[in-house]
Parts: sequence; structure tokens; C-alpha cells
Amino acid sequence: MYRIGDILKIGIIGSGDVGKALASGFAALGNEVVIGSRDPNNEKIKTAVEKMGKLACSGTFEEAAKFGDIIVIATLWVGTENAIKLADQKNFSGKIVIDVTNPLDFSEGAPKLMLGHNNSAGEQVQKWLPESHVVKAFNIVGNAHMFKPEFKNGPPDMFYCGNDENAKKEIAKIIHEFGWANAIDLGDIKSSRLLEPLAMVWITYGLRTSSWNHAFKLLHK
Repeated sequence: MYRIGDILKIGIIGSGDVGKALASGFAALGNEVVIGSRDPNNEKIKTAVEKMGKLACSGTFEEAAKFGDIIVIATLWVGTENAIKLADQKNFSGKIVIDVTNPLDFSEGAPKLMLGHNNSAGEQVQKWLPESHVVKAFNIVGNAHMFKPEFKNGPPDMFYCGNDENAKKEIAKIIHEFGWANAIDLGDIKSSRLLEPLAMVWITYGLRTSSWNHAFKLLHK
């Protein structure tokens, strides 16, 4: 479908820090990007897009989904289903969807998972988008390290999962283009039940140390 070096059309659903970080990374690699939000004329979004250069622009959720050959869902979990509805399910049909969400509950202060054990955000997104190829990725690290992560021991590894093998191959290419050492396939979308708690490991360590400069590495002997 795609090869490294091709110009991709990327639709980003969500204009928060994660969406902007990934959009900036895709644009830096020479891809065309539309960042979708409820208010494309918001000054903060417009300023962020201007910094990304001519390859990026802002639009509605629907415009971003229509534009993208690959669509990134980077919303807060509580707004994810509605954002997909506003984008219109048919605009995702047949496309690769990168699910970056974590189903976090902040009602008691420190975050905890809303879903787990028997379900996951990744599986739920796949149910909402049955004609799309959903791949869970980029959810196990903070937005500051999503693109070209630099650590003193070298670049970390990114885990991902999804049901479609060809879609996963394309996301593995993107992970490498984004500067990660290895793209590690954990199988079908049910492995989101593992990746989302892994995000909680990343968050919990960050809260305990008041530092967010860490990532995961799989070591082999």
C-alpha cells in the first residue's frame, strides 16, 4: 500500500499535545497532514499548524478523516466515540487507523484505567470502525518522545498490535521512520489489553519520580 519515502496523507483526529506531536513528526518527514478538531480556527491550533510548515493544516474531524489515507486517533478517551461520529464512520472505511488512545479515568485525581482485562480501547475502536484496519501504537510514551526519541542508551522500542498484517507492516515502517529502534508486534488487537496497562506503568513511574523522560526497551540475550 505504502512504502517508506512515499508522501502519505495523514488525518489526525485530536488537536491536543499528542495529536500535535504526531502531526509535527509526520510533517517533518515530508507527509501531508490535516489536524482535525471541533474548532479548526482556534488560535492555538492555527499557531501550532503554522510551526509545522506548508505540509500541515487544520480542519474539522470530518475533513481530517476524509483527507487521510492513514488516520490517527489521538483524543482523550471520553471524547473518542463522539469524535469518530463527528468524523463520520464511512470516512475511515478501508483505511489504516492508528489508535493512540489510553482509556484513562481522572475522576479520583491520579489516572486509572477505565477498561482492562476483558476489553480495551483498541478493541473498542476496532468495533466502532469495523471496516478499518486499527493498529494500536504510540500509546506507551509521552508526546515529547513520540518522534525521534533520544535517550543516553539509544532509542527505545515501540510495541504495537492489530488484526491486519499488512496494516501492521505499514505502521512498523512509520515507527522506524519516527526514530524508534525496533517495532515489536504483539499480535492481534486484543493485545491492547497489555499495551494500555503498560502505558499505566509509564504514567505511574512518571508520577512517582516527577520525571517523564523514560521509555521501554526489550532486551534479548
